[in-house]
Amino acid sequence: MIVTTICVMACVLAAIPAYMYLRNGAYYVTPPGPGDGEPHVSVLIPARNEEASIGPAIESALVSRDVEVEVVVLDDHSTDETAGVVRAAANQDSRVRLLQGAELPPGWSGKQHACYQLALAAQYDIFVFLDADVRLEHDGLARLVAFQLSSRADLVSGVPRQITGTLLEKLVIPLIHFLLLGYLPVWIMRMINHPALGAGCGQLFLTTRAGYAASNGHAAIRDSFHDGVKLPRAYRRAGLRTDLCDATQVASCRMYHSAGQLWNGLAKNAGEGIGSAAAIVPWTVLLGGGAVLPFFLAMGYKSLAVHQRWPVVAACLLALLPRLLAVRRFHQSLLGAILHPVGIFLLLAIQWYALARRLIGRPVGWKGRVQPPIMDRPSDGSDRCR
Repeated sequence: MIVTTICVMACVLAAIPAYMYLRNGAYYVTPPGPGDGEPHVSVLIPARNEEASIGPAIESALVSRDVEVEVVVLDDHSTDETAGVVRAAANQDSRVRLLQGAELPPGWSGKQHACYQLALAAQYDIFVFLDADVRLEHDGLARLVAFQLSSRADLVSGVPRQITGTLLEKLVIPLIHFLLLGYLPVWIMRMINHPALGAGCGQLFLTTRAGYAASNGHAAIRDSFHDGVKLPRAYRRAGLRTDLCDATQVASCRMYHSAGQLWNGLAKNAGEGIGSAAAIVPWTVLLGGGAVLPFFLAMGYKSLAVHQRWPVVAACLLALLPRLLAVRRFHQSLLGAILHPVGIFLLLAIQWYALARRLIGRPVGWKGRVQPPIMDRPSDGSDRCR
């Protein structure tokens, strides 16, 4: 009886993201083609030790079509030649500006403070916050603006096409789409403006100046390392609308270039996502039970009774379904999709590792800055600047 219950539960847990992914497919839409006119867009790029990435990021923005663009880069106390690369670009094109970041105030994380300063310096009324490792397509900005106008949201975001190189990247990075479309009901997100339904991708955000001011922008999430979750929720707490689009044809990004970068990069913000002390056990049950457990049970297939085999087989197929469908739509690795249970296991391992580090008072840092322990910080929303 216990084994049968476990087999059925594995099937149910695998069916949840499969159903959600299939239904979300019609709502997670590609932005339309550019509209009439040439909107004015401020592309705002925070950069800390991005010497290798910042040049191509600037160039991809400057060649944007159907928009009038400025590119403002904030050098956040880099120890490499980031500032020199930006300065050289500014000397060649007057649309590029370099800002030197102010000292990091107490209670702020580096990226949020950099973005806050960039917003203050922006010339135009449409802000696009862009990570230095993101490369815009020629019509990416125009399409993103068109989506924002059609959705009438104050903040829009989407996951760029994720470029992966190492095996660990292929296993873990595609899970961004799996988690987003497998567990967030996008159709409900658009109907109900509850903060818990807010989501985005920190690599790429577009907002209006008015929306940014009304929500308090990055000042509302000043101590966060996880703007992909926290910024949309700050907008929704302020009564503003947020939306999501499929940014695969808008931009591309390779976040990490080694296993160590990936591990620490994901661990740094785990405490504000599925790796928080309150969420990690439920998420381990959901993800482990729906993606790892079915294949563990399948290893003992011959020892299972006939009525126990079909839910195990169904669970394995359902677990792989969204990943295999995503291979084509989002240009993901087929190998990573086939090894989905391994990817989920590694993702959970990163979350537990990050939690353990916080519990012993040694939270994971990033680019020389250490995040304060999550347990000692205000809850989501209580630290808004007034």
